[in-house]
Amino acid sequence: MQDENKIDLFERIPIPKAVARLAIPTILSSLVMVLYNLADTYFVGMLNDPVQNAAVTLAAPVLLAFNAVNNLFGVGTSSMMSRALGRKEFETVKKSSVFGFYCALAFALMFSLLCTVFKQPLLILLGATPKTIDATAAYMKWTVNFGAAPAIMNVVMAYMVRSEGAALHASLGTMSGCLLNIFLDPIFILPGSLNMGAAGAGLATFLSNCFACCYFFLLMFIKRKNTYVCINPRRFAIRKAIVFGICGVGIPASIQNLLNVTGMTILNNFASSYGEDAVAAMGITQKVNTVPMQIALGLSQGIMPLVSYTYASGNHKRMKNTIFFTGKIVVGFTASVFLIYYIGAGGVISLFMKNEAIIAYGTRFLRGFCLGLPFLCMDFLAVGVFQAVGMGREALIFAIMRKIILEIPALYLWNYLFPLYGLAYAQFTAEVVLATAAVIVLARLFKRLKAGD
Repeated sequence: MQDENKIDLFERIPIPKAVARLAIPTILSSLVMVLYNLADTYFVGMLNDPVQNAAVTLAAPVLLAFNAVNNLFGVGTSSMMSRALGRKEFETVKKSSVFGFYCALAFALMFSLLCTVFKQPLLILLGATPKTIDATAAYMKWTVNFGAAPAIMNVVMAYMVRSEGAALHASLGTMSGCLLNIFLDPIFILPGSLNMGAAGAGLATFLSNCFACCYFFLLMFIKRKNTYVCINPRRFAIRKAIVFGICGVGIPASIQNLLNVTGMTILNNFASSYGEDAVAAMGITQKVNTVPMQIALGLSQGIMPLVSYTYASGNHKRMKNTIFFTGKIVVGFTASVFLIYYIGAGGVISLFMKNEAIIAYGTRFLRGFCLGLPFLCMDFLAVGVFQAVGMGREALIFAIMRKIILEIPALYLWNYLFPLYGLAYAQFTAEVVLATAAVIVLARLFKRLKAGD
């Protein structure tokens, strides 16, 4: 094992360099998931058909729901593995990775089966209309019915690889699938090629996720003697400490994602009542706004192995300095993006569709959504810390506050006060409150750790 290299990263390398080594590949991996969707939106948008573009938007909550499994067995297993590394419990690291891998695979296959069996009621729940239902079903055939397992497993394996500090390999795996997706999209979607529309976007995504899975399987085979990540089925075992360690972090993270799906579904249903142009504009806006969100999320998740390790090993000073350093970067970045988006909203939306009605809708939507970015990054950072140190209860409380108590009620309120356009301000309303709560809870955590040192 290359133990010394791993220990150097977690214990001795200067914090800015350690954060960069872990976070930059993780940010790229996070952006990959956005680029998948942006590529689909961009090339489908080139058809100038709001129905095809609305299909990609309406299916988005189901694709987002994949993250419920990703978070349960990706975030949960990664946190468990990194904490075990900090305690030098290497056998626990291996057994945790085996358990997380096969549970994720089982849940992914079950997810796919349920979405296939209940396809029609699911499409109605998503807000599909008689005009959009066929295109939405065609897109979901490849991305969900056939594609759930490869989409979920390549993300879970990336988390596992990242848990021991190999963030670059995790990034290369997910990026390889993204680049293939961008290459295949115009071939499958556009007239003059296969002309499959939204269905072609789904097929390109499915093939790209399969390719990314193959990368990780090959990586694990090559590095099998130099890694603690293990997927040997003969080592699968259900051990109470491992199950509770993974689920204690993974279940709150999974619930948080399911609540995000609920919020997005409600948002799309509201927009759907205003027509296909409004749905298409909302979809483009959400994906554009997701770019800085995923960078902030990637930075917060990228430092998780370092926070987990330093917390478990008792090096609380290094842990706190890591969090403070990351906070300064992420707040400054999201504040800058907010200014760019607010000033140039119309130009950003027009990159995806040249439809004047959609640009008008999207401009007003984006100016509302981007207001929450500087506050949202503090929520992400706090939840990442909670997940890293095993504070699953706090992560769950934040998830419930974010959606059930704050954002979903705000959707109804803002839509009532300012029909359609008010929807874009619900996230900002929630994130201002959550950012304040994040600062308070993190301050209490630091105070508790200082008292115990």
